[in-house]
Amino acid sequence: MKGFIAICIVASVSLLSYSTFWSHHSGFPESPDPSIVNLNHIATELIHEETNVSHVLFGIGGSAKTWSKRRHYSELWWKNGITRGFVWLDEKPAVNMTWPDMSPPYKVSEDTSRFKYTSAYGSRSAVRIARIVKESFQLGLENVRWFVMGDDDTVFFVDNLVTVLGKYDHNEMYYIGGNSESVEQDVIHSYTMAYGGGGFAISYPLVAELVRVLDGCIDRYASLYGSDQKIGGCMSEIGVPVTKELGFHQVDIRGDPYGLLSAHPVAPLVSLHHLDYVQPVFPGLTRTDSLKKLVQAYKMDPGRTLQHTFCYDPSSKWSLSVSWGYTAQLYPSLITAKDLATAFQTFFTWRSWNEGPFAFNTRLMSDNPCKRPSIYFLDRVHGIGSGQTVTTYKRFWAGTGDECGSGLPASYVNVTTVELEPNTWKKAPKRQCCEIINGASSTNTANDDVVQVRIRSCNRWESVTPP
Repeated sequence: MKGFIAICIVASVSLLSYSTFWSHHSGFPESPDPSIVNLNHIATELIHEETNVSHVLFGIGGSAKTWSKRRHYSELWWKNGITRGFVWLDEKPAVNMTWPDMSPPYKVSEDTSRFKYTSAYGSRSAVRIARIVKESFQLGLENVRWFVMGDDDTVFFVDNLVTVLGKYDHNEMYYIGGNSESVEQDVIHSYTMAYGGGGFAISYPLVAELVRVLDGCIDRYASLYGSDQKIGGCMSEIGVPVTKELGFHQVDIRGDPYGLLSAHPVAPLVSLHHLDYVQPVFPGLTRTDSLKKLVQAYKMDPGRTLQHTFCYDPSSKWSLSVSWGYTAQLYPSLITAKDLATAFQTFFTWRSWNEGPFAFNTRLMSDNPCKRPSIYFLDRVHGIGSGQTVTTYKRFWAGTGDECGSGLPASYVNVTTVELEPNTWKKAPKRQCCEIINGASSTNTANDDVVQVRIRSCNRWESVTPP
């Protein structure tokens, strides 16, 4: 194997030397320095290796003055010695400030005063942040396949990010991310760009092309407000569209994010942004403690986090909805799959605080008590061996009454799962199935105060059809 690698490297050197000679003697202009792919990158690509976290370089837009207030977001997902990248600051931290050990390392951005800037619409900091991708590329670090941009209040779910990026050929030009949830934001800013707070990923070959034109783009698009808009403008010039992945979340909403998170699309959870502007994910906890609780579940089974599934108990005519690692909803009646898959509108639009429109369907909580669920939130999560996990959800709000004919709801919902297979998200997306295993038709009455549920792969021909 070592011999094969040596041959590959020698071949790469020979190829690069020949290319260099030809460019000097053929009359064609040399490539600008930023677009030269370094030798180590070429040699690495000759050896097939699945994308892993070491292939990702993060560039986080931050500020020296606000880092101490926002660093807890990055410290939730950053792992020293595992994740690679930097927080890019507008200036050096204060002399009396000790850089936190748990934070990503920092670098100071270059001076951007030479660039055009339209104060009426744009933002001076947007110019600096737009150039993070270029300054990251110019570091010349080895073995980078993807450059991932985000804000200092972006929480990445790194395992899932790597899973998503692993679906794509990093030798091609890819620009991957998501849009805003609020239509007004998409209309004002663009449907054709990846929103920066939710994070986006750019493959190495595309970054090599992007950095060649980026500074000119920044001046041409001086009137655009955000750094992500400027990057989007450059992508339009290069001709690469955004590849949308549903797990990148800008969180351009106000109010309670419950409805959004409890009806997550069938896609890995990759990022959450703007968490300072919505209520805590879990009621009764601070924003930071809420996120720690969600991350605790995520660590047990990353690919399943927030994955939505639902099922029925035919005898009692219950409907059950589970957003794994977060919440469960128990209805005292049969609710159609289409309604169960639709997010409750517990939030408002980002800019105007209106009740819509959003880039996805929403529904209001019914006035009929028999169509309102009892709501449960994650209480604890633990493994039980053989890759199995049990999550327990504690009742937070009882939405049912005796008039529905089902009696009072249980106090807890226990959900048993088997860890998702590593290649699950490489297949066509499909929601998993669930079953209530101690419903009214069950002989298991050991604990009537706990609804026992199992989530599993769906059987052939199985659908979620009300009985």
